[in-house]
Amino acid sequence: MPKVSDRIGSFTDSVIRRMTRIANSHGAINLSQGFPDFDPPEELKEALRKVAEGSIHQYAVTWGAPNFKEALARKQSRFMGIPIDPETQIVVTCGSTEAMMAAMMTVCNPGDKVVVFSPFYENYAADAILSGAQPIYVSLKPPEFNFDVNELEEAFKQRPKALILCNPSNPTGKVFTLEELQIIAEFAEKYDTFVITDEVYEHIVYEPYKHIYFASLPGMFERTISCSSLSKTYSITGWRLGYLIAPANIIDGARKVHDFLTVGAAAPLQEAAVTALNFGDEYYRNLRDVYTQKRDFFIKGLDRLGLKYTVPQGAYYVMVDISEFGSKNDLEFCEWMAREVGVAAVPGTSFFREEINHLIRFHFAKKEETLDEALKRLENLREKARERSI
Repeated sequence: MPKVSDRIGSFTDSVIRRMTRIANSHGAINLSQGFPDFDPPEELKEALRKVAEGSIHQYAVTWGAPNFKEALARKQSRFMGIPIDPETQIVVTCGSTEAMMAAMMTVCNPGDKVVVFSPFYENYAADAILSGAQPIYVSLKPPEFNFDVNELEEAFKQRPKALILCNPSNPTGKVFTLEELQIIAEFAEKYDTFVITDEVYEHIVYEPYKHIYFASLPGMFERTISCSSLSKTYSITGWRLGYLIAPANIIDGARKVHDFLTVGAAAPLQEAAVTALNFGDEYYRNLRDVYTQKRDFFIKGLDRLGLKYTVPQGAYYVMVDISEFGSKNDLEFCEWMAREVGVAAVPGTSFFREEINHLIRFHFAKKEETLDEALKRLENLREKARERSI
């Protein structure tokens, strides 16, 4: 029998989503895969009910329903501070996962190099491999997760085709400063490199930190492919509505890639989601306040437990240091914790290129009662760990 592709042997299935399956099998509280256990806004649910009763059940325009793109362009133009043409500068995708893959396949040729900050959302390495590109990793140094300018320029000197920028960062919760973004912009221009941004947590940023859209920096829109989705902002991760925003010449190519990857995103969901895209500024202020409360509640619980962590500046993840438990395999530790303690996390090795196995990622996009129960279960972590080592 013929062999399958060599490239699929160079990466594993998603460890994040594997941990969800493990959590489900043991009845653990799932603080691994980042999705809420609460509903989206009632107005959005009502819009979906109305759409379901209507007649929008066939294909939308391949690269996005016109009214969805128009609403998205209005909303993103407002927040990004740059005018966006819904007809020529947007492609609607099946989630930001497809948006990132489409962006990579649009700009990269086989053999091109792509800069990836480490730690990174696990899809990025697979995206590069599936695109035939070669990742160049640049370290974000824990616990602050800042980069070394010289290391970054050494990566740019290899003439990469693109750099992937996740801001706010998954898994670290880091929000890149204006100074850091300007350094990246300087190198992108100097070495003629595209920047592919993943900005799905653009509205989940904690004071005093501010999210700055990379495409809004002087001269950067022309070389930026901005990827995002509605999943996190509106608590609809199952709707799988994402998008690319870029100059028309890039979008022309991305449309072709998207067309043959998925044809198009779900028409009824695009129709319903227009309601969310038309929300006013109050919605986004409230979203920030809600997640600030969840973050503070969870990290105060970690403080009571005496666990070390890095305070997230954005997104809804927290990296926790498990050095005290002496585990040499963080995946085994997370599997054991889900089984014996009843709380699921993601091992840090699924995010790091470096040999780091003392960090795990929790997420706190849950109801307060869910987080409270998770913290109560974690009170037994040290006792269970002692029993494990005996």
